[in-house]
Amino acid sequence: MQRIGVIGSGFAGLAAAAVLAKAGREVHVYEKNEMPGGRARVFHAAGFTFDMGPSWYWMPEVFEDFYQYFGHTTADFYDLTRLDPSYKVVFGPGDEVDLPADYDQLRTLFESIEKGSAAKLDQFLEEAEYKYKTGMQEFVWKPGESWFEFMEWKVVSALFKLDMLSSLSNQVRKKFSNPKLIKILEFPVLFLGATPQKTPALYSLMNYADLKLGTWYPMGGMYKIIDAFVKIGRELGVQFHTNEEVISIHYNGNKATGVETRSGTHQCDAIIAAADYHHVDRHLLPDHLSNYSDKYWNSRVLAPSSLLFYLGIDFKVPGIKHHNLFFDEDFGAHAEEIYTSHAWPKKPLFYLCAPSVTDATVAPPGKENLFVLIPISTKLSGDDETVREQYLQIVLNRLKAVKGIDLNKHIVYKRSYGISDFKSDYHAFQGNAYGLANTLSQTALLKPTMKSKKLNNLYFAGQLTLPGPGMPPSIISGRLPAHSIIKNL
Repeated sequence: MQRIGVIGSGFAGLAAAAVLAKAGREVHVYEKNEMPGGRARVFHAAGFTFDMGPSWYWMPEVFEDFYQYFGHTTADFYDLTRLDPSYKVVFGPGDEVDLPADYDQLRTLFESIEKGSAAKLDQFLEEAEYKYKTGMQEFVWKPGESWFEFMEWKVVSALFKLDMLSSLSNQVRKKFSNPKLIKILEFPVLFLGATPQKTPALYSLMNYADLKLGTWYPMGGMYKIIDAFVKIGRELGVQFHTNEEVISIHYNGNKATGVETRSGTHQCDAIIAAADYHHVDRHLLPDHLSNYSDKYWNSRVLAPSSLLFYLGIDFKVPGIKHHNLFFDEDFGAHAEEIYTSHAWPKKPLFYLCAPSVTDATVAPPGKENLFVLIPISTKLSGDDETVREQYLQIVLNRLKAVKGIDLNKHIVYKRSYGISDFKSDYHAFQGNAYGLANTLSQTALLKPTMKSKKLNNLYFAGQLTLPGPGMPPSIISGRLPAHSIIKNL
């Protein structure tokens, strides 16, 4: 029986492990931290349950497809609830909108903000739907080992309809002029990739996922998804080794032979590295076996890092929804600080998640669970508690000014998480939170390759390779190399 080693237990690693085990392989997952989940870990404090990373559940069909592959359905593991409204957008004091789940209501909202925009929204999302469905059917399941994968006529012809050479910013502004609507349609790329001006219009597919497919939540918290993936793996015989960091990959000629951890050397017939790609490529392998040089890696454009706060509040906070986007400051200025000047933001936009609005189990009775995210550049220094506290106060002062809510005296639990934590916990390249920016030069086969160029049984998975960052792409990223191993080794 082939023995496969999987490095890392985020979504990519867990997906890969389960697929391989289903195919009859002996699978061992080596995880650096104390629990599976990678960036989707969870912790408990003061009666609160805090999901540490992902909080947006988009593209539910990707999760359902994964579960069905193993004879399950989403409902076997958790109660999936569609949020309505999907989220709140705050533009300033007394100036906010709730994005309804119902599409007719959404059209009405758009029309009330900008006359004629309802029909334009129809057209915009029709184009986005084509990109989404074409992308899911023809592109994301390509392993990216050769350009020949894309040489079928239907794939080539589709490329011309995907707006690869136009920017999302241009596409949005061709149809909409109201700044509020522009912010709503551009926000996914600010938090997940690059400036709208440098993001291919292809990524309007995210708007389709957002506004048509909806925003969902697994009752009990996002870690319920990790629990489900781990349960599937264990049912199939996957062995999980936590607190077992891989410190090197062993090899003989053009084959990887095993992984070394603090406890010793573990033989493998093949390896899927679902940890940070850069860390594996530049630190677990010798230079002559790396896929890419330091020069290559340092030339990559990264999506933002994040400054995070986990807050326990001693009362139910009025006027907030499950997801809240605070766009009450200049969108462009903050984007410039993230991607161009690489400065600590003066007036940052931020995201506030309150899962306890939907789910009573994640906070004690009468209390609120808050998760705050400020997107920041990966090229910042001075990530210490003093700086973090300054930014927490910026957020709290803005909440007071915009919503009339003073939370300073109501915080019963507080924890921060920043660039240095991403580096120490995940070996995250430059402390990134979301992988590579979704620029044209870093799309599809232009991302770091899934397969080692030097070792014929070493593969990579996760947000720095195909198809990209986010929970659904990471799941697919884990499945792709697993299927390749099953087919080829």
